[in-house]
Amino acid sequence: MTQPLAPGSLAGRTALVTGSSRGIGADTARYLAEAGANVVINYRNKAPRAEKLATELRGLGVEVLVVGADLTDADSVQAMFDAVRDAFGSLDVLVLNASGGMEAGMGEDYALQLNRDAQVRVLETALPLLSEGARVVFVTSHQAHFIRTTPTMPEYEPVALSKRAGEDALRERIPALAERGIEFVVVSGDMIEGTITATLLERANPGAIASRRESAGKLYNVQEFAAEVARAALEPVPDDNTRLVGDTGSFAGE
Repeated sequence: MTQPLAPGSLAGRTALVTGSSRGIGADTARYLAEAGANVVINYRNKAPRAEKLATELRGLGVEVLVVGADLTDADSVQAMFDAVRDAFGSLDVLVLNASGGMEAGMGEDYALQLNRDAQVRVLETALPLLSEGARVVFVTSHQAHFIRTTPTMPEYEPVALSKRAGEDALRERIPALAERGIEFVVVSGDMIEGTITATLLERANPGAIASRRESAGKLYNVQEFAAEVARAALEPVPDDNTRLVGDTGSFAGE
């Protein structure tokens, strides 16, 4: 993989990436570690995979903490940040990557619990550890970011609406974060090839990924999009607090 951040550019800093035992979260954690950051790997139920990634990243010479936490459970989230405080004392980068809502067998309001309520809970619980100069990155999709103006596939609409609700709830906190010297940026990407969400969408709507690829001209893969998320942790925050990745030509402006 190409390193999106200069080696050592995050040396001495600590980053937590939610949902980082696999996929975009894992590659984001890897890029941050390659840039010198100590990393907190969060997982819900993939402990062996998380530990395997931790072993790899420790080989880069950084410290790695692995913490299992259900982000929809307040006590679990608090325990995670207590562990971060005990291990590192503070946190410089918080990447809100974990999301979902298409899983089978979850409650009717699970998407909203995870993609809105849990995102706000994680940020608020992390605040005592985030000092001046810290950066919060929220990861979303164009299908969610533009859902108010551009319809998406019916199979994805509940997730898109819940993720947009989460984005809105987090954006409301930008002034309060700014008062504390904490920066906030949204990273929005098109459908990402190779993700669980893309797989589930393709299963529910065969041909959906190929159709979107043809329309956009190119879809990012997991590693490519993770590189953009990693860059968002360090590069200057755009004026509108939004980093759009990939084609947006078929999405109407907000």
